[in-house]
Amino acid sequence: MHSFAFIIHPIDPKRDVARKYPLLGKVLSEGAINFVCRFWPPVELSHITGARSKATGEEIEGWLIAVPYTPQRMLQLPTTEVYNKIIAAGHLATRLGAQMLGLGAYTSVVGDGGATIARNLDIAVTSGDSYTAALAVQATLQAAHLMDIDMAQTTLAVVGGAGAIGAAVAQLLASHVNHMLLIGRQREALAVVAEKVRRFGCPEVQLSTEIVDVAKAQVVVTVTSAGGNLIRPEMLRRGAVVCDVSRPRDVSHQVIQARDDVLVIDGGLVRVPGKVDFGFDYGLPPHLTYGCLAETMTLAFEGRFEDYSIGKDLSVEQVQEINALATKHGFELAALRSFEHKLDDAFLEKVKAKAKVG
Repeated sequence: MHSFAFIIHPIDPKRDVARKYPLLGKVLSEGAINFVCRFWPPVELSHITGARSKATGEEIEGWLIAVPYTPQRMLQLPTTEVYNKIIAAGHLATRLGAQMLGLGAYTSVVGDGGATIARNLDIAVTSGDSYTAALAVQATLQAAHLMDIDMAQTTLAVVGGAGAIGAAVAQLLASHVNHMLLIGRQREALAVVAEKVRRFGCPEVQLSTEIVDVAKAQVVVTVTSAGGNLIRPEMLRRGAVVCDVSRPRDVSHQVIQARDDVLVIDGGLVRVPGKVDFGFDYGLPPHLTYGCLAETMTLAFEGRFEDYSIGKDLSVEQVQEINALATKHGFELAALRSFEHKLDDAFLEKVKAKAKVG
């Protein structure tokens, strides 16, 4: 049986620590959790069973492993110290018998996009970013269609456009739009992506280092490591569609409280083939998972035990390849969700009606 392991870490410190240690999650403050996590070793959370390939009928097994750092601590601590904790989790995965290791959330973002981690482990490593990008594109196109938005006639903004996932998403969506806005911290890095986007078919590409410029776009894909609450209610235009791939979320929860005329969707969620049991509640309904974990599982189904989606530059060809492999084995884009709630027709119609007012 092919096997894999996947690293996760607490995003919401008190809530996520309580999933494994209810008492600690209750009594420790967020500050205390951020302090203690520095000294806590990687933890085996669960044994994953029941995922079965639609193509081969074969089952794989895996393990969830927690690196106890919060996003705040990963950004504060020396990169080498964070590397060492992730590498320790990789050694734990090897001892458990895993053949493929996936880096979840900030463990794939810190430093050089998994390259140093991969060099220091005998096990194959993937960031999972390629399939995450593919799913973000699918979800964005579906949401725009549901909101009756003609992609060719609107402006698409990609926030974090110079990052690994953002750049891949921008290139993959280039043939669908005529106007794109790339938003990021470094204009020079955005300019490099802009040239690629033009080659993939989008004639007009603008650059910005100001997040408030999302107001110029009706469709937004956001994927950054900003740490959450980057996009606020007043920034979005009426009728906007926002695909939020980031964890912690880039879109503030205040958006759905204050803006009933915009549609925010969770990016990168997929349905797993078979009767998967993750053995641990990490915040999603049964049978659903994130694109990064699904990529790890897909490579295990394929027996492709080689480094994949490593570094800060994903190729479109690699994204298309992993998407085809995931489809082959039975992974499917999940029904659209917003802030962990499934969207129904009544909600969508209400948003569309509000978007047309004024």
